[in-house]
Amino acid sequence: QVQLVESGGGLVQAGGSLRLSCAASGRTVSGLVMGWFRQAPGKERVFVSAIIWHGGSTNYADSVKGRFTISRDYTKNTVYLQMNNLKFEDTAVYYCAASTWGGIRTHVYEYSNWGQGTQVTVSS
Repeated sequence: QVQLVESGGGLVQAGGSLRLSCAASGRTVSGLVMGWFRQAPGKERVFVSAIIWHGGSTNYADSVKGRFTISRDYTKNTVYLQMNNLKFEDTAVYYCAASTWGGIRTHVYEYSNWGQGTQVTVSS
C-alpha cells in the first residue's frame, strides 16, 4: 500500500497559477503510475494528468494541455502538478492517485490508492 498526501490547493484568480504536491510513502514508488484527477461539485471524478514514475512518460486531458505540467521528484517521492493560466472551470477538488497497472492510466477504476484531495478554487 502507498499513502498519498496532497497539498498546495487554494484560492486563485483566473489567469493565476498553483502548484499541487503529492507526497507518497509506504512502499517503493518506482513501479507506480501516478495520476491527478479532479471532481467538481455535482460531477464525476475525471482524469487530469498522469506520469509513469519510472521513465517519466506523461499524459494530459485535452482541457489542461498546454496549461498544466506533471512532474516527479525521486529524492522526495513527490509528484507535482503545476497549473498555469487557471480558469474558472478548473475549480474542483484535486486528487492524487497511484496505480500498479502498467502504462499510462486515465480511468478512476485503474487506481487503487487515493489521497484525501485538495480544493482548488479559481475566481473569475
